Amino acid sequence: MANEAERILLNVLARAQRVVQIRKGLALLLLLILIGMAGHFVYEILPRTYALKITGGDLLSNRHFLARSLQLEVLGRGVALQVVPVHGSQEALEQVNQGQLDFAFIQGGLEPNYPNVTHVATVAPELLHFLVQPGIKDIADLRGKRVNLGSMKGGTRIIGNQVLEFSGLVDGIDYVESNLSAEELLSLPLKRMPEVIVLTSFAPSNIADYLVKQRGYQLLEIPFPSSLSLRLGWVTHSKIFAYMYGVKPAVPSRDIQTVGVNLHLVANKDVDPIGVFRLLESLYSPSMEQRLHMKMDDSMITTPSGFPLSKGTTLYLERNNPLLSAGTLDKIKALFGLILSLASTVLVVFRWFSGPDEDTAPATDDPYFVDLIEQTMQIEARFNTLDMGDKLVRAELDSLRATLDQIKRKAIDKLGSDHLKNTLLVQTLLQLISELRGRLDAAFHARSS
Repeated sequence: MANEAERILLNVLARAQRVVQIRKGLALLLLLILIGMAGHFVYEILPRTYALKITGGDLLSNRHFLARSLQLEVLGRGVALQVVPVHGSQEALEQVNQGQLDFAFIQGGLEPNYPNVTHVATVAPELLHFLVQPGIKDIADLRGKRVNLGSMKGGTRIIGNQVLEFSGLVDGIDYVESNLSAEELLSLPLKRMPEVIVLTSFAPSNIADYLVKQRGYQLLEIPFPSSLSLRLGWVTHSKIFAYMYGVKPAVPSRDIQTVGVNLHLVANKDVDPIGVFRLLESLYSPSMEQRLHMKMDDSMITTPSGFPLSKGTTLYLERNNPLLSAGTLDKIKALFGLILSLASTVLVVFRWFSGPDEDTAPATDDPYFVDLIEQTMQIEARFNTLDMGDKLVRAELDSLRATLDQIKRKAIDKLGSDHLKNTLLVQTLLQLISELRGRLDAAFHARSS
């Protein structure tokens, strides 16, 4: 009896399958049911890829390295970041405001007159470095000297001018301002270098390290950060610790006071909140701390920058709320997976849909390019640890350039592959190679001169 009922059922199903209208009607009905049950959560759970642009400022700055590290970290979260060098925080803000950039690391203390810019995170304080040639002992000795404050549209120039003005020094009268970029400074012969170079960076700073060890600069103490912070709310009292940039001789020879300025991450207001959320997940991940060798504390994420808070930041802050907790999301995913499984069973039984099994899908070349990106970042990390004063550094630089060329050849051999799912990986890799090769060449030629 049971076999007879099964035979009748299969006959009915076979006849229904041959009727196109029934087949389409049932498929549409099932689709509407799934949409109704999943609703908003379907949109949240489905994987999406974001192609976004970010800047960390000058090519040789620590902010640029931070952006590059974040670029690699977010690859596994469906975000492809293109890092675009920009001269100065003000220029970066203008490009974010106009939608030419999606994100930017900027210095605090800038006027928030950009209606399309939102606050994503306050990352950490950067320290103001006053690097001076021998013979300059205090702020008063800056009279009659050339003071390089970086880009005209840079945040360093703003805080540098504030410090000099607070010290009673007037541009054009007490000192002469220059606005050379880091790349321009490092290419100048020693006799043409300005007597004073001002920069903001995490400590230790790669540029400051080079100027101290290779060009003989010293660090000047800023004696009044606490007083300046009372006038400027975005200034903090910070220190550069003794021996930070040298042991013999000690540079500085003792802990010195300086000005701290918060580093902010901002975004264009139209960036998808989920993209912002994934970026923050990567920024404050343990693996990011390992890449940077510094603690990333998300407790200061909402420290004001003057810009309105991004919706993606709000989403990130609410990630541990009961309604949006990881456990709740896992339950939703499990429920949705169950619904899909039941729907798949029904669809298989009725044979409304057909297609290749996902398990038989051809392998992609994406992991190959991700591995090449990892190798490139390892070369960059090795370059950042080189001691430019070592006699053997030229040979090491040449070896790094040869290894980078091998990686580029491997990438070119794979160009045009039909098995590349995320085509942005190629663009990301070639940009990394191009920028790193430029830095290696510059360092190689500087060491040769």
